[in-house]
Amino acid sequence: MKPIIQIEYCPKCGWMLRSAYMAQEILNTFVDEIKGVMLVPSETGGKFTIKINEESIFDRAKMDRFPEIKELKKLIRDVVNPDKSLGHTDR
Repeated sequence: MKPIIQIEYCPKCGWMLRSAYMAQEILNTFVDEIKGVMLVPSETGGKFTIKINEESIFDRAKMDRFPEIKELKKLIRDVVNPDKSLGHTDR
């Protein structure tokens, strides 16, 4: 079964557009490997986490930053299809 990527973000912090951009990049890159991306407005202020099937792969609070798109794609690839080439992103 294909995994679902979940991006939980703080709407009060104005992070919805950032989340939507990341979702678009994920969907374009992993069109055959994932079932979809779900954007979840958080009730907790300052929250920004990314999960694959409920397993956290990135937490802004722990990392004290947002993920770079290249980094995010590698994190997802390592879970959903470790053999997938990400082209220039792998370099």
